[in-house]
Formats: sequence, structure tokens, C-alpha cells
Amino acid sequence: MNKFKYAIEIGGSYTKIFVKDEGFALCEPTLVAAEPSPEGYQVIGLGLEAKKMMGKTSDAVEVFSPISNGKINNYEYLKELLSYFFSKLEFRKKHDSIIVLVNCGLNQKDKETFLSLLYELGFKEVLLIPTVLCSCIGAGKNISSTKTNMIVNIGGANTDIAVINMNSIIKGATLGLGGRAVDVAIANTIAYNHGIVVGLGTSEKLKIEVGSLYPNDTLNMEVTGVDIESKVPRSYIISSADLLPVLEPFFDEIIRSIDVTITSLPPEISTDIINNGVIFAGGMSNISGLENYLKKNFRYPFRIVEDAENVSILGAGKLLDDPVLLERIFENT
Repeated sequence: MNKFKYAIEIGGSYTKIFVKDEGFALCEPTLVAAEPSPEGYQVIGLGLEAKKMMGKTSDAVEVFSPISNGKINNYEYLKELLSYFFSKLEFRKKHDSIIVLVNCGLNQKDKETFLSLLYELGFKEVLLIPTVLCSCIGAGKNISSTKTNMIVNIGGANTDIAVINMNSIIKGATLGLGGRAVDVAIANTIAYNHGIVVGLGTSEKLKIEVGSLYPNDTLNMEVTGVDIESKVPRSYIISSADLLPVLEPFFDEIIRSIDVTITSLPPEISTDIINNGVIFAGGMSNISGLENYLKKNFRYPFRIVEDAENVSILGAGKLLDDPVLLERIFENT
């Protein structure tokens, strides 16, 4: 297990790569921009360049993610995107091995698709490791312990809820709820309430800069979109209060799913979780007011990790330096 050099997290929003002995090496949007051509669709932008094109090109150009809900939905485009990312790094084909972070609810067919893709990219050996295990490691937890840990990883495309004990997941679930779903809901809410169509890039910016779970937050931001009736550009001030009806149901559903998971566990395991608390990670854990919201609506102890959006890939980086732990995890997955 000493030979593993790379770790990659292919998220619904961002792809992140960690390189052993070098550190966090890449973080770019998991996006492809393509336009029609006589031979079919032609790629005109990848990663950050594709994101820059969102909402700023002709209707013929599509900007999309080749991965959805943790599953590959466009194999060839994802292959081209990852090949582009690795071309930026010192990648030696047929010599390097890689850890790939995946959802805990992935079925065998989807796992085999990931394996095939990474082998086609030229890796000598590929290991699929559940993202939540890496999140737990990144959060400083001892996953080899007989004490049970629970982690909730709220990512770009989905949310993983996992109960972890002795290097393995004893109960896990993947919800189709993530940051990109919030972006879509924000755009729909603005269109319905204010009659303005905004792009997903604008929605994401609103979520990050204005989104808040504090009921009386006064944050606001001016956005420009297209008026639904007149079809001309129009600006409007969007406040945190406008986004609260989107954010609260999102987190309500996650809390409901955590409750269902915990109440289905044996008493001994539930007691461990109550003693250790629930760990919240992933980019959506950075939403302003989440700690206050959880104190009011969540009945278990909890901790929101620092650097929540990167804790998984940083945990994978620790695994690259711990071949013994990596071997134990591999034996249990």
C-alpha cells in the first residue's frame, strides 16, 4: 500500500486531487462545456474554463457535469475531464496508483465503472474508498476504534450519512441532496417570487454570500437576470430572508434522515453516537447560521469540522501516508 501516490474526490461540484509528499494539488469545477459540431459535440472548455462559460455563451453550448449523485453519467466526457486535470500534474502513466473517494451507497456496477475509467486513464492500481471514511479521518477521528462515529457529509451533489466502527461503515445512506440542488432551488424561487431568471452560477454565489439560516440575517446582494415577461435584463436585491425558505427544508430533510438512521441502530451504538456527537462535513456545512440552526432543531451533540469542504480529500491525503490503515480499510470495504 506504500505505492499509492494520488487521491481524488470527483464531486458533483468540484474535483480535488491530493498528491503524496506534495499536498493538495488541484481543485477545479467538475464541469465540461461542449457545443455542436459536424462530428457531434465538441468540448470547448473543461474545469474552471467551463464554469466561466456558464450563462455567457449561445444556447447551443452546454455546460454540464459528467457525474451526478456520485455516479458517472457520461463516461467519455468524464474521462476527458480527468485526463485534462491529471495533465496539469506530474502523472506517470502505468507507474502510479490512486485512491478514489466514492459514495457509501454506490452499487457494484457503478464501482466497476469508476475502476474502468481510472485504469483507462493509465493508473497501475485503483482503490475505491468511501468518502465518509476519509471525512472521518480528516476530522481527526480514530476510525479503527471500537467506539462508533457518525458523520454527515453534505456535498455538491448528495449527502452521505454514515455510522463508522472499526474501519468500516456499519450503516450508511446516500441522499440525493446537495449544494447543486440548492442552487437550482434558489434559481426557481427567484423566478417564481420575483419574475427574474438567473443562472446557476448566480444562484451559487447567492448561496455562498447571502445564504443564511439565521432568521433575522440582513445579508443581501444585487443580482441581474432576465425578466420573465419583458425578456430584458433586470436587477433585484436578494436577501437572506428570500433564501431561508430554500435552506430550511433542505436541512430539515437531512436532519430527518439522520434521526431515522440513529433510531434504527442498536442501543449500544446509539449511546456511542450520543457520547461522541455527530460530525458535519462537506461544503454545505459552511452555510452561515448552521450551528445555531442545529442547536435549535437537532437533538444530538454535534460538531461542524473546520475546512468542511476539503476535509474528505485531506483525510485521503492522510491515508496516503498510512499504508497500514489503508490496508485495514481495504479489507473491510
